[in-house]
Amino acid sequence: MFEKTTWIKLPRNVLVGHDVISNLAAAIEDLYLDGRPLIVTSPTPNQLIGDRVRAQFTDPQTVSVDHASFDAVEAVIDTAEAADAGYLIGLGGGKPIDTAKMASDRLGCGFVSVPTAASHDGIVSGRSSIPEGDTRHSVAADPPLAVIADTAVLAEAPWELTTAGCADIISNYTAVEDWQLAHRLQDVEYSEYAGALSQMTAEMLVDNSDAIKQGFEESAWLVAKALVSSGVAMSIAGSSRPASGAEHLISHQLDRLVPDAALHGHQVGVASIITAYLHGGENGEWRDIRAALADVGAPTTAAELEIAGEVFIQAITTAHAIRDRHTILGNGVSEAAAREAAVFTGVC
Repeated sequence: MFEKTTWIKLPRNVLVGHDVISNLAAAIEDLYLDGRPLIVTSPTPNQLIGDRVRAQFTDPQTVSVDHASFDAVEAVIDTAEAADAGYLIGLGGGKPIDTAKMASDRLGCGFVSVPTAASHDGIVSGRSSIPEGDTRHSVAADPPLAVIADTAVLAEAPWELTTAGCADIISNYTAVEDWQLAHRLQDVEYSEYAGALSQMTAEMLVDNSDAIKQGFEESAWLVAKALVSSGVAMSIAGSSRPASGAEHLISHQLDRLVPDAALHGHQVGVASIITAYLHGGENGEWRDIRAALADVGAPTTAAELEIAGEVFIQAITTAHAIRDRHTILGNGVSEAAAREAAVFTGVC
């Protein structure tokens, strides 16, 4: 007797394009959210477009988040309850969006994502990435009810943030391969639809990597659409599997070994060169991944991340212990194998 079920939570409204920030209030009105908003932001995005957002609402409240943390989540929850906020708007990059997403999930209220940088797929996914000490926690949370990604705003963000977003998407290649491997070897549930969507998203950026250039709003358009697709794939899968494999484990281990050395997207991009090599050997997809990263101006070596080669190799050999998730790293990669992969691909 067939008893399988699934519950997929997706954003209801997704606005991507030029000056869509002007339609924020209209998009929220379409959601029939009650009460006034609490805008969760950080200093720079608040200075850049905070007033444009506040001008669209009656008596909005604002709270600034300097760092994503569980303490920041609690502070946002306290502010929201004191202000009797009906819903939260995450305005900015990863810190305010992840904080607001987790706080809204705890509060049981609506959440709207307004990214000001195309730096990661958390702008639409049902996961929050919250650091604690030398560990980064990936916490399940409801995805936003709406995503308002203004390409004019995204195009003005520091270019390194956009290249980090590109690298994060390109790394979906190896995340999907790891997911398929876990399905074959460990009978981990696999979604053909979510896997295909994630892989197609990565291919879209690889195929158009030479068209992603600094200062062009159309480049922000391509990256924003890819980030939305990647987040939707995770919502369909009900996990981060479509966009997080061994390359993310290596990045998380780098966060422990050398905190804040490089942007998350850049780290997973370089790590995906290694994991692609481990999956396919000398003739694998790692060359295409490396070329696409270079096209958009993202790092392709440990040196460009400003991380010592020995540290990167250490991360490869120890990353398997980060979490119970089967990947190409298996129960561990020997130092000799890690060094061979790093040298052959030019990562170290």
